[in-house]
Amino acid sequence: MSQKTPITDLTGQMLIAMPGMSDPRFEHSLIYLCAHSTEGAMGLIVNKPSAEMSFETLVDQLPIENTGNLTEIRVHFGGPVEVGRGFVLHSPDFQSDMATLQVDDDFAMTATLDVLESIAAGAGPDKRLIVLGYAGWGPGQLESEIAQNGWLVCEADSELVFDTVDTDKWEAALGRLGISPLALSSEGGRA
Repeated sequence: MSQKTPITDLTGQMLIAMPGMSDPRFEHSLIYLCAHSTEGAMGLIVNKPSAEMSFETLVDQLPIENTGNLTEIRVHFGGPVEVGRGFVLHSPDFQSDMATLQVDDDFAMTATLDVLESIAAGAGPDKRLIVLGYAGWGPGQLESEIAQNGWLVCEADSELVFDTVDTDKWEAALGRLGISPLALSSEGGRA
């Protein structure tokens, strides 16, 4: 089976939700793409802290010792797929004994319990974002959404993902493309 148009691998890039996103779960979302291929795509929303779940509550539900120093660690909504499953997007200074996906030079992702145990113990990766759930796309779905003006794509960088305040990430990502949120329209155009 041949493809008509070659796929551009967007692994390690950021998706910026355009105004008018039809799914409210993705409104003003900034998504880090952990994997993208002809099989589909998988990413984590990096700018939506969970209102219902704290890291301390999460640790108390798992077989992890609560060191009592966990209240400052936030948990984020990573996307609507498998919302009970946890992922840690992190700097490459941590490597799980079980499975760490090294996405690129600046980002890795671990979805095994050992990374949460390390974080709870005050160790683990230097920079990290703990998320529940993920965003997923089937073959060709993401490309179609981008073509329909659903997403903009920009380079990812660890400062934006790990160090920028959640409420500022979406606008900061647009700024890196030289775009003001006020200039965006939810309607796609054709010349």
